[in-house]
Amino acid sequence: MAGGKERILRRRIKSVQNTKKITKAMELIAASRIVKAQQRVAAARPYSEQITEVIRSLAAGGADLDHPLLRQGDVSKVAYVVVTADRGLAGAYNSNVIRAAERDLRAEGEAGRGYALVLLGRKAESYFRFRGYDIAASFSGMSEQPTYEDARRVAEAVTTPFLEGEFQLVKLVYTQFLSSSSQRVVVRQFMPLDAEALAEAAGGDGPQAAYEFEPEPGQILSRLLPRYVEARLFAAMLDAAASEHAARQRAMKSATENAEELIVKLSRVMNRARQDSITTEIMEIVGGAEALRQAKAGGVDYLPDTLSNLDTFPDQIDPYRTSGANRR
Repeated sequence: MAGGKERILRRRIKSVQNTKKITKAMELIAASRIVKAQQRVAAARPYSEQITEVIRSLAAGGADLDHPLLRQGDVSKVAYVVVTADRGLAGAYNSNVIRAAERDLRAEGEAGRGYALVLLGRKAESYFRFRGYDIAASFSGMSEQPTYEDARRVAEAVTTPFLEGEFQLVKLVYTQFLSSSSQRVVVRQFMPLDAEALAEAAGGDGPQAAYEFEPEPGQILSRLLPRYVEARLFAAMLDAAASEHAARQRAMKSATENAEELIVKLSRVMNRARQDSITTEIMEIVGGAEALRQAKAGGVDYLPDTLSNLDTFPDQIDPYRTSGANRR
């Protein structure tokens, strides 16, 4: 029995060691990808800042801020752009985003508003499709390394129905990357864009440059606003990709540490089982050797295998046997 238990424990330890190798490799891969994702976020930031600055300058130059992407109105239906991953093994990364989206969706439903879902990542798609939610569009294969073309396709799938009036409000749900050890899920208004913020930025304090626009500022603004939407979505997708790699690194690091701890515990149990097996074998050998020695010597066995009540309780000893022994 002890030998069989030892073999089982050896197989379990070997299995955990193999799992540990996999989780350690995934941890290292995720750590290397975090650096690349951060570099991509930093590389995309100047474009986003410049296009924002141009829109502010257009607003200051007298551009009409009554564009459909800026127009606020009554909301009867809300669309959600939910950014998750295609793969798991990233801790609570996907579930946190999905819970935030579902919580806000239920709040809008209680207010009597409809909804539509534009999903990025297989995890969000499988979750909402399994539960019977209304999915307007879904995209996959772009969560780890999103490109600007991916952002353009998703933005087009959201912007076109918004301009046609299918829904009047679009919210973006994703994980904002703060650092390698800190990320947070945010739910932000994506469309319509905040016209008041643009107007306030255009009328800020301090001297501002005067520009001459050709064609009219309104025409340039109508061309730039869709690009601005794409840039905002692309920045969110890059943030989500960096957050995914950071979450996967932490999850795999925790899995590796748990595997090491489990290996130590199983090794202790196996060593204890081995010691029990060795002790049992030694006792059997000693007992067998003692029995052989007594058999060869022909001596009396002073350790009887069974005891009777006569041997245990003196008051129950046979009086005839006692008297006979005295007579002899």
